[in-house]
Amino acid sequence: MNMKKIVASLLLGSIILALAACGNEATSLNPQQSPPQNQEQATESKGLVDSAYQELFQDSVFFGDSITEGLSFHDVLQEENVLAGAGKTAEFALQDMDELTKRDPERIFIHLGSDDILWPTDNPKAYSMKNYAKLIGTIKEKLPQAKITLLTVTPVTAEAEQKEPRYKNINDYNQGLIELADEKNIGFVDLSPIFSNGSNDLYDSDGIHFKPEFYARMLDLLKDQAE
Repeated sequence: MNMKKIVASLLLGSIILALAACGNEATSLNPQQSPPQNQEQATESKGLVDSAYQELFQDSVFFGDSITEGLSFHDVLQEENVLAGAGKTAEFALQDMDELTKRDPERIFIHLGSDDILWPTDNPKAYSMKNYAKLIGTIKEKLPQAKITLLTVTPVTAEAEQKEPRYKNINDYNQGLIELADEKNIGFVDLSPIFSNGSNDLYDSDGIHFKPEFYARMLDLLKDQAE
């Protein structure tokens, strides 16, 4: 393993444990509200965590839609480690292959599907999986050394699902991703453990996108993949 990645991983683990301990202490003091924190210390801690993530994923690219784009939008990762945009589907992501090839990452985390589910066709899942398979095949052809990992589509809040019933198909779509990853012999990571405690506080106001805390948890879940 790269020595920089070992140091970054150890730093990240120690920071996360320290932050978790602080969170447990806060809960014991007041289950409704954390105690006030010195702003300078909070900013310093966030900077250390971000730098550890950036070091650990320096040879990776997160490839996806507007949810993926939050990694760079919230400054959790550097822009060169994120290739994503609003409205991206597996089909549209094929247009970004030249840029992905130019970046030549060691690891590619693909996080697509939130827009594919909404695609106006008779069978959005089948249509998406066809293009997803083509995308994976193209990556393997142009970047044969890269390790590819598929990430599940993240759930939405009940309110968001009520406004857009097609989000009810997220679980079925994720099952398709499991089968696709197995068929193509590539990595797969289920992001659902992040939401195991009903973490509605991670969502942005639309109930679909996320606050910076979500991305910290996501990268913590993926850190073993980057080592």
